[in-house]
Amino acid sequence: MYFLKKPILNFLKAVLICLCFSTSANAHPHVFIQAQSELIYDASANLTGIRHHWTFDENFSIFAVQGLDSKKDGKYTREDLAELAKTNVESLSEFGYFSSGKSAGKKFEFTDPKDQWLEFSNKKLTLHFFLPLKVPVSGKTVTFEVYDSTYYVDFSFADINPVTLSGAPASCMVTMKKPPQIDTAKSKNLSEDFFTQMSSSNNYGAGFATHALIVCP
Repeated sequence: MYFLKKPILNFLKAVLICLCFSTSANAHPHVFIQAQSELIYDASANLTGIRHHWTFDENFSIFAVQGLDSKKDGKYTREDLAELAKTNVESLSEFGYFSSGKSAGKKFEFTDPKDQWLEFSNKKLTLHFFLPLKVPVSGKTVTFEVYDSTYYVDFSFADINPVTLSGAPASCMVTMKKPPQIDTAKSKNLSEDFFTQMSSSNNYGAGFATHALIVCP
């Protein structure tokens, strides 16, 4: 099994080659992740980090777990998937952990992820990990997104509990704002070369991101 020792996007591209997808399946984006994010607050109501839960699409998931079934019974334990979870989160820093946030005009800065683990259920792989902030955020208004700037990976928030708060004041409110539908349609008219030559600095994927707005009293 080829573990994710290279950056995650390189691994995802390798997955596509190995799966021999048809031309129609190669249109951007290539990999789909449904996200749930839990914002963690301390006793002083400061935001300290984000606990992510990312569920990969079935094609990627089935390929990623090949060879990791230690008992050959079709079941994957947390121990079976531990090394894959570790290499996944270690590869995220180059891409800013696909996480972006801001409060009082200042962008979030993150430290290394921790408490990572993977589970495989209903033919889908879910990555769980905690992403700490370098400095706790005390702002009463926070904006937050999860996206791939090159739009190679499509992140969408789950319909149920997309963004939740843990430890925050009870009066804090979360509002989700989806991107315009026209943005998604526009990407289908662009060539694969357009995306291949794109660097993360283009930040193209931001146009497809759902924004979470958290307002506290």
